[in-house]
Amino acid sequence: MKLDPTLYPPIQPDVQHSLQVDEVHTLHIEEAGNPSGLPVLFVHGGPGGGCLPIHRQFFNPKKYRIILFDQRGCGQSRPHACLTNNTTDYLIEDIEKIRKLLKIESWALFGGSWGSTLSLLYAQAYPERVNALILRGIFLCREEDIDWFYQQGANRFFPNFWQDFIAPISVENRHNLVQAYYDLLTGDNEVARMRAAEAWSVWEGRTSTLKPSEVNVNHFSDPHFALAMARIECHYFCHHAFIKPNQILNNAERIAHIPTTIVQGHYDMVCPVNQAYELAGKLPNANLVICHHAGHSAMEVDISEQLVKATDSLIDILGSQR
Repeated sequence: MKLDPTLYPPIQPDVQHSLQVDEVHTLHIEEAGNPSGLPVLFVHGGPGGGCLPIHRQFFNPKKYRIILFDQRGCGQSRPHACLTNNTTDYLIEDIEKIRKLLKIESWALFGGSWGSTLSLLYAQAYPERVNALILRGIFLCREEDIDWFYQQGANRFFPNFWQDFIAPISVENRHNLVQAYYDLLTGDNEVARMRAAEAWSVWEGRTSTLKPSEVNVNHFSDPHFALAMARIECHYFCHHAFIKPNQILNNAERIAHIPTTIVQGHYDMVCPVNQAYELAGKLPNANLVICHHAGHSAMEVDISEQLVKATDSLIDILGSQR
């Protein structure tokens, strides 16, 4: 039985791995729960967000083999905030290398925000290796989706926070904020770089929850976290996430057979709810759950409850097939 009405109790990792994936990057990987359980890969957001101990708590540790990893350049992976060889194709192949390292035939993927993006792209590249998807805060990573949050859209709902976000950017460069931020975050001026990193990251932290969350904002404002989050996110978004326009929806038929649960906050201002509806419309096996009292964060009670319900249900569905 769960001791907490929302999440499972905290657990420690049983095994940790360090996987060198190329001449530049080494990934941090950890396993927890039941080594003989249903394998599930937690795919964190950002890109550049990294994993936290609480992410293990979405899964029943008696039933799941819980696998977490930090994507290139963030969390405990090294080198920190590195943009070299850091593209979507590299991340997809990293996931496949992790699967082979752990000798897993197929697994479930659990991802939110950018984690939903990467989970979908991996599943489309390796559909035979994915037996289920649990996704939250769908991010299709189209130009319109990036522009909504970083140019024109979300700013209308948070005009006070928006002023802090655009403050590091000169007025003449605000017509393309992602590019302007990229120039600062990859520039030689360390003071400007760190100021930009904090402003970029805090904007997301402030807008991720329906109700203001000081804990969330403090996490996003941590300099170590903010630098990786801002540099890597901006790097990806400046390059259109290194994918083709509307790639995920255009290739949806490749994963149409995969059981998929989509949990979406109705008032998600980071990844608006229309993206979840568009994706669900392309996936006949998708179950779309709208949380009417939540925004973007997986830590909001309505969302975390539905995510745990989804992982519990998946055991019933796939457990009988094992």
